[in-house]
Amino acid sequence: MIPKVFKEVIDLGDGRQISIETGKLAKQAHGSVVVQSGKCMLLCTVVSNYEQSPVDFLPLTVDYREKFAASGRYPGGFFKREARPSDGEVLTMRLVDRVLRPLFPKDYHAETQVMIQLMSHDEDVMPDAMAGLAASAAIQLSDLPFECPISEVRVGRINGEFIINPTRTQLSESDIDMVIGASADSVMMVEGEMKEISEEEMVDAIKFAHDAIKKQIDAQVKLANAFGKKETREFETAPEDKDLESKIRGLVYDKVYEVAKRGSSKHERGMHFSEIKDEVRSHFSEEELEQYAPLLSKYTNKAEKAAIRDLVLNEGIRLDGRKTTDIRPIWCEVDYLPSTHGSAIFTRGETQALATVTLGTSREANQIDMPSFEGEETFYLHYNFPPFSTGEARPIRGTSRREVGHGNLAQRALKGMIPADCPYTVRVVAEVLESNGSSSMATVCSGTMALMDAGVQLKKPVSGIAMGLITDTETGKYAVLSDILGDEDHLGDMDFKVTGTADGITACQMDIKVKGLSYEILVNALKQASAGRLHILDKLVETISTPNADVKPHAPKMVTVTIPNEYIGALIGPGGKVIQELQKATKTTIVINEDPVTEEGIVEILGTNQEGIDKVLAKIDSLTFKPEVGSAYEVKVIKMLDFGAVVEYMDAPGNETLLHVSELAWERTENVTDVVNMGDVFEVKYLGVDPRTKKDKVSRKALLPKPEGYKERPPRDDNRSGGRDRDNRGRDNRGRDNRDRDNRDRDRDRKRD
Repeated sequence: MIPKVFKEVIDLGDGRQISIETGKLAKQAHGSVVVQSGKCMLLCTVVSNYEQSPVDFLPLTVDYREKFAASGRYPGGFFKREARPSDGEVLTMRLVDRVLRPLFPKDYHAETQVMIQLMSHDEDVMPDAMAGLAASAAIQLSDLPFECPISEVRVGRINGEFIINPTRTQLSESDIDMVIGASADSVMMVEGEMKEISEEEMVDAIKFAHDAIKKQIDAQVKLANAFGKKETREFETAPEDKDLESKIRGLVYDKVYEVAKRGSSKHERGMHFSEIKDEVRSHFSEEELEQYAPLLSKYTNKAEKAAIRDLVLNEGIRLDGRKTTDIRPIWCEVDYLPSTHGSAIFTRGETQALATVTLGTSREANQIDMPSFEGEETFYLHYNFPPFSTGEARPIRGTSRREVGHGNLAQRALKGMIPADCPYTVRVVAEVLESNGSSSMATVCSGTMALMDAGVQLKKPVSGIAMGLITDTETGKYAVLSDILGDEDHLGDMDFKVTGTADGITACQMDIKVKGLSYEILVNALKQASAGRLHILDKLVETISTPNADVKPHAPKMVTVTIPNEYIGALIGPGGKVIQELQKATKTTIVINEDPVTEEGIVEILGTNQEGIDKVLAKIDSLTFKPEVGSAYEVKVIKMLDFGAVVEYMDAPGNETLLHVSELAWERTENVTDVVNMGDVFEVKYLGVDPRTKKDKVSRKALLPKPEGYKERPPRDDNRSGGRDRDNRGRDNRGRDNRDRDNRDRDRDRKRD
C-alpha cells in the first residue's frame, strides 16, 4: 500500500527551502517527521510510554546522531560502527532538550524519547540548526501533552546583514553564530559566540531569529492539522490538597524568609532550611507523613521558593545578603602549579576553578570526525566537574553532557581571542574545585589568566558572568540578579551566562523559564551583565595585566619555518632517519605538514632548549641553502685535497663544495697548502654551476685584486698534460684488450655448442 504523505514547505526567503513531511517513515512511532533542506535530511521520532514512571521528574531523553553513511563515509577507528556520541552530537542534544523540557506538564513523568538522526548530509546545510524544528514537528504529530510548538534557527551576520541558517562557509565570514529557540510568543533559549558585539546587536539578532521561527511554527501547525491533530493523551496528574498546601505555607514561609534575610553561607543556610523541613514533619503523625509524603516535599519546596523570591522582589536582598547588582568577593592567583605551562585560580564567593594550559604542536590538535564536519581544533578547552566541588559523593561515569556543554561555552568565549599566528596547539583544562553557581563563567576567568600566564598572546582578556531573573506576573515586578548562586539559578526565571572583553560580547548561553519575557527586560539584563562583567575583568587585570612576554623556562618553545616542497624528503630522510636522529640529538619535537594551497613544507620545532632548536634551524638552513650567483660567502676549510680544498658554508653547516686549486689565487699554486690550510675561514665568490662538471663553482681569487700586469698562463706544464695523455692511451689500450678477450670467449662458446 502506497503511504499517504503530508508535506509543508518553509521558504527561507533567499531561494532556500525547508520541507517537513510525515506519513512515509517510522509510522509505529507516536510521531515521526522528515525534515529536509537541500540534500540534508533528518528523521525525528518521538515515543512516550503510557504508564507514568515512579520518579518525580520527567525522564526525557533527547538523542541526536549523525550516521556516517549519510555522507558516504565509514566510521573511523577499528570498529566500523557508530559508537558513543561525539561532543558535537551531545551539544545538539542539549540545544533541543533545553527548549523542549520546560513545555511538558510538571506532573508528566512518563518515559519519553525524542530521537533525531541525520540520514543524508549536504555540505551546504548545517543539520543541527534544524534539529529543534524536527523535534517539535514530531511532537505536534503525536498525542503527547505539550504546551505549544517551538523551533530553533541559527543566525549569522555578514557585512551587517543577518542570515538564517547560514552555511559553514558563510559562518566562517560571520561575526555572529547564534542558535535561538523560541515559541511563537516567547524566546526560550539562546546560545552562541560573537566577535565582540554590543548588547543591542545581540537583541537585534534574537528578534530576527524569532521572526523566522514563527514561520516554522506555522508550518508545523498546518502539517499537524492536515495529518489530523490527535487528541492529547490523558495521564494521571499529581494529587492536590489546597488545605495541606496552606498549612505548610504557614509553617514554612515566614521562617524561610527570616533565614534567607540573614545572608548566610551555603552550608549554614542549607542546615537551617533542613531544620525547618524537619519541624514541618513534626506537625504530622506517622500515618499522615506516609499519606502525604509526595505532597509534603512539594509544598515545602514551593513555600520556600516563594519566600526567597518575595524577599528579592520586596526588599532587594538575596540569599547571601547581597543586593541584586552586587558581585561576590573575588580573589585570583596565577602561576600556582610549578610544572604546568600556565595555571590560574579564580575564586568568586563559593565557586572556584583551577585552569591549566598545555602547549603543543599541530600533532596535538583536537581531531573532529563527524559525518557533517571534518576538521581540527588548535585551541580547545575541557571542563571537569567532580562531585566533591558540591560536597557530594557520587559515582563518576565518564564525561557528562553538562561538562561537554559548559566546556564548549567557555571554549567559544575564549577562542576568538587566540591570535591567528599563535604557533602552538593550546589545551586548557578547567577543574571546578568548588561550586555554588556559575562554574562555567569561573572557567572562562581562570582560563583567561592561565593563558596569559602561559605566554599565549591573547588579543584581550575575557571575563564572564551569570545573570538571573525573578519576575512576578501579577504585580509586574522583576529583579535582575548579577552573579547568581546555585539556589538562585534553581528558583529563578532565567539563567543567562554572558562573556566578553571590554569591547563586546564573545559568547552567551541563556535559558528562559517564563513565557513572554519582554525585550525591555532582556536589554536591562544585558546592560547589568555588562557592568558586572567589566567589574570582574578589572579583578583579572589586577592579577595579570598582560600576557607574559615568553613561555616559562620549562615550557616548550615553538618555532615555525617554511621550506620548499622539494626539501621535505631530505629533511625526513630515508625511512625518517634524518628527522629521527635530529630529534634525538637536539631533544626537540619536529612536525612537518604540507600547506594545502602552496604545497610548501611547514616545519614546527618544539623544544625546551633553545640550543637544540637552533641546531634544528641550522640543519634546515643547510638543507635548503642556495647560494646566489655573484654573491660572496664565508667558508671554512674542512678537507684538503691535492687539487683543491673542500669548504663548508659558515651560514649553512653541512653544506660543502670544492674550491679548485686554480681558484685559490691569481698566482700559480703548486701546493694547496701554500694558500689555505685546514680550519681556515675566508670568503669565496659563488660563480654558479660549472657546465662541464655540473657542480657548484666557487672562487677565492675572484674576491682578490688582480695583480698588475697579470696575464693568463697556459694550463699547468706539459709533463702534467703528457701524463694525462698517457693515462688516456692506457685506458684505450685496456679497452681494446677487453674487447679482444670478449671476442675470444664468444668463439670458444660457439665451438662448444
